[in-house]
Amino acid sequence: MASTFGVGTYRYELAKGWPKEKINGVAADVALDSKGRAYVAVRSPVNGEAASIGPGRGTVLVLDKDGKRVSDWGEIFSAPHGIWVSKDDEVFHADTGFHLVTMHTTSGRVQLSLGTRGKTGPAGSPFNMPTRAKRAANGDIIVSDGYGQNRVHRYSPKGELIKSWGSGDPVFYQQWAKLPVTGKAGTGPGQFNLPHDVNTDAAGNVYVMDRTNNRCQVFNMDGKYLREWSDVRGPNDSFIDRHGVMHIVSAAGVELRSLDGKLVGRWGEKGNAPGQFAGSPHGVWIDPDESIYIAEVGGLNRLQKFVRA
Repeated sequence: MASTFGVGTYRYELAKGWPKEKINGVAADVALDSKGRAYVAVRSPVNGEAASIGPGRGTVLVLDKDGKRVSDWGEIFSAPHGIWVSKDDEVFHADTGFHLVTMHTTSGRVQLSLGTRGKTGPAGSPFNMPTRAKRAANGDIIVSDGYGQNRVHRYSPKGELIKSWGSGDPVFYQQWAKLPVTGKAGTGPGQFNLPHDVNTDAAGNVYVMDRTNNRCQVFNMDGKYLREWSDVRGPNDSFIDRHGVMHIVSAAGVELRSLDGKLVGRWGEKGNAPGQFAGSPHGVWIDPDESIYIAEVGGLNRLQKFVRA
């Protein structure tokens, strides 16, 4: 009998041998299009070591349903971080090295570019190491701008900046870069200490994964603070399934919550065995069959697919 993973009614079997393509780098994130193709944001090795959130090089690797290589987009990125695909197959990418958010066709052609490639924006403005970009139900684009500054930005469908919110000094980055800590982490409502992911629902709520504060803060589309969920353990990425359950991945594994914040359960074990997480789950996607895909940082060639049992 095959081993199962998960919690409660969310049970999975590991898709053994998926992907068939060895990922020569760090799989920072993964997202699927309407044809079931997987887009993997890959940080390539630098000097034999896994690249990080700092400037380097990277690509998007495209896999078919069986996990076989379709193509890659070439090393056109600096530090791939977050990737997300809309229902219209628009591929959004957030690059922490280039301080840039781009929207692509499924072949990689750039359709929209936000920010200035290789340059940070003015303090409080886009971008300083953005972490993820997603399109809301009304067509607006929401961006978490997390490592270099603690902000969230809302754009129009055409890429016009509408609103920015959030505060708090970049304490996490100062510590990561081994710099003197000169600021103060934002811990109050509407403040952040590394907004690592952003998500939206059909009602227009904006969910910000405030990673180092171990919480999710919820806002309306105008940035008004509504509420928060506590004890969300180091959230990296999130996906809302068709049942209205949010799946959140972190170094602790996978955490499930209803959209009112109630904990459904947690699953995942550290280890090198198939189905375990050797690194830190950093990206998540769920396909129409309810299979879950998890990309890990902290090691090379870490991408797994779990099929709903």
